[in-house]
Amino acid sequence: MKKWGCILLCLLIQCSVVHADSYCVLSEDDNTVIEEKDMNEPQSVASISKIMTAIVAIEEGDLKETWNVGDEIKLANGSSIYLKAGQQVNLQDLLYGLMLRSGNDAAVAIATHVKGNVDDFVKEMNKKARQIGMLNTTFHNPSGLDEEDGGNISTAYDMAILMSYAMKNDDFQKITGAKYYTSTWNYRWKNKNRLLFEFPFTTGGKTGFTKKAGRTLVTTASHDGVNSVVVTLRSSDDFAFHESKHQEVFEKYKTEVLLNKGTYCIGKKQIQVDTDIAVSLQKDGKDTLQVKSHVEKNNFVVEVIKNNVSNVYSYPLQKVKGDQS
Repeated sequence: MKKWGCILLCLLIQCSVVHADSYCVLSEDDNTVIEEKDMNEPQSVASISKIMTAIVAIEEGDLKETWNVGDEIKLANGSSIYLKAGQQVNLQDLLYGLMLRSGNDAAVAIATHVKGNVDDFVKEMNKKARQIGMLNTTFHNPSGLDEEDGGNISTAYDMAILMSYAMKNDDFQKITGAKYYTSTWNYRWKNKNRLLFEFPFTTGGKTGFTKKAGRTLVTTASHDGVNSVVVTLRSSDDFAFHESKHQEVFEKYKTEVLLNKGTYCIGKKQIQVDTDIAVSLQKDGKDTLQVKSHVEKNNFVVEVIKNNVSNVYSYPLQKVKGDQS
């Protein structure tokens, strides 16, 4: 009887591992999907939307620029960093308040400052989504609230692609990975991402919750050169699940860098590689890999073929500085 009781208990534990409507485990190195469940199912994603708000603001704005917050923040509901109309702020402080404390007032203030109004900022969010391959995503606001406009609709896969893209930006990486931050008006914030405190390999992430979306969570982790992204939508035991999935990636995968970022001479010209070309490979050797390169129309082209799937990287050929020929 005890034997069958133990077996039943084990089965119950196994069946309770995944408590998410959908999830995606992604290699940050080459965007390979490692594991997923209904990863292309669109739904409201709540405050993990703020990842897009942050990366658009970082790319479009000046982190050190200061201004006085306007009356627009009075329209912000929900989680807050308690901004006041007329308060002097800078973009860096607001980005930390956005990502660490999920301030909806920070989201509105950022959007209004960077593009002049919230509507134009949201257009930029959707434009960026298309550019980086988020094909099942539509943003309606910079905060993720979904009570008035239906919220921001996305998928576990699209949010994983977004986080992978954002983590290649040094400023974003520093902000999302901060455990604490003290603003210039002396507010000290603690990051709501518990995994930063509980799992030593965590490098960033964003939490989210609304009644409609449920709990949503994005986290990233890095160990021995392997970088992983985990996204869960409507999950009950999300932090434990994320930690276990990151661990599985570290145990089963390795990263091979094919081309380091830097400047390279190609004949009498040069190329600038801004980010490493890297691939995620299974340690058991099951993956196939082929790398080709050629010059095409004044571009140096690198083609990486992994498991018969091709990714192409193109770099403009430029004159070597000081070369008068």
